[in-house]
Amino acid sequence: MSPTIYDAIVVGARCAGSPMAMLLARKGYRVLLVDKARFPSDTISTHLIHPPGVAALARWGLLDRVAATRCPPVHTYVFDFGPFTLSGSPAVSDSRVGYAPRRTVLDKLLVDAAAEAGAEVREEFTVTELVYDDGVVTGIRGREKGGQPVSERARIVIGADGLHSFVAKAVQPEAYREKPQLLCGYYTYWRDLPVDGRFENYIRRARGWAAWPTNDDLTLLVVGWPFAEFEANKTDIEGNYLKSLEQAPEFAERVRAAKREERFVGTAVPNYFRKPFGPGWVLVGDAGYNKDFITAQGISDAFRDAELCVDAIDGVFREGRPFVDAMGAYQAKRDAHVIPMYEFTTQLATLEPPPPDLRQLLHAMHGNQEAMDGFARVNGGTMSPAEFFAEENVRRILASAS
Repeated sequence: MSPTIYDAIVVGARCAGSPMAMLLARKGYRVLLVDKARFPSDTISTHLIHPPGVAALARWGLLDRVAATRCPPVHTYVFDFGPFTLSGSPAVSDSRVGYAPRRTVLDKLLVDAAAEAGAEVREEFTVTELVYDDGVVTGIRGREKGGQPVSERARIVIGADGLHSFVAKAVQPEAYREKPQLLCGYYTYWRDLPVDGRFENYIRRARGWAAWPTNDDLTLLVVGWPFAEFEANKTDIEGNYLKSLEQAPEFAERVRAAKREERFVGTAVPNYFRKPFGPGWVLVGDAGYNKDFITAQGISDAFRDAELCVDAIDGVFREGRPFVDAMGAYQAKRDAHVIPMYEFTTQLATLEPPPPDLRQLLHAMHGNQEAMDGFARVNGGTMSPAEFFAEENVRRILASAS
């Protein structure tokens, strides 16, 4: 009996990998999806899905499943700068709200959807090596927990295994637009801290924090400070976390009246792009591109990457399109979409005061609902920063304020 040759092996079964496996399987391809975790399981994440990601869930027929977990929708984005507050809706025609389901909920839902589509799923499977033939990746070696080492072969191996991607480390792709760690973020979950369907952001001196609702009537509250303070602050995470909130006394009082339900979790991440393809391999999600979590774009980015990459792979397999052409187009589309948000995000992550022209613009937005909605759409990923901060739009906002 000849060994199985899959059309695709997907390494990593969270927000990029499971949608990749699901969408490829729905197109009739034979897919193996592996992950070292067992689901449901948690992972460090803001787990906020902005409206474009919610629209993807709706296209895939999975949004009702998310809503059924009783995770509240997020309909309003609020930005409190101290002297003034901007409040707007991120909605556009096909994506009106966000959701923030716990990763124990969301990732299990996505893995199950991949299996239902026909993908073979192996949990607690650790990949130890990529298999090559004449310099082309043709499979993986690894083992399930307690099992014997096995080799599996495929027409393509997809690295969807996150920030610390084994696949990316193995193939060593070209990196570009790299930036260092800029921000430390620590979060936990609070009970009796209602936010009423809002994504609340607070911008203060060398501090920023945000809160939004999730499952089980809990609110996630993440606090960030510059990476330069990492060593000084790590000995007392809780103390520095709570002290930061005192820059907004009314919010700090709300937190004092709430109850912390879980431990503090924190991280700082690098910012980079990686060339997302090479002979026999592809990268999606954080494995191929990552930016600071201050704008919480990771899940929506992963969903979009999955759809773009599946279309490219389908063009290679079904239409005979040259691999380099198809994947080069995938990279170009990815980068064109995310570079403006990447630059916007990494600027925010410095927590430096905005320059005078941006301060003037932010003040001018206050009370202008159209402008505030536009700013909310930028942060929600439904409008490009390049479009919102275009000279003509800025001039219109300033003229309206004057």
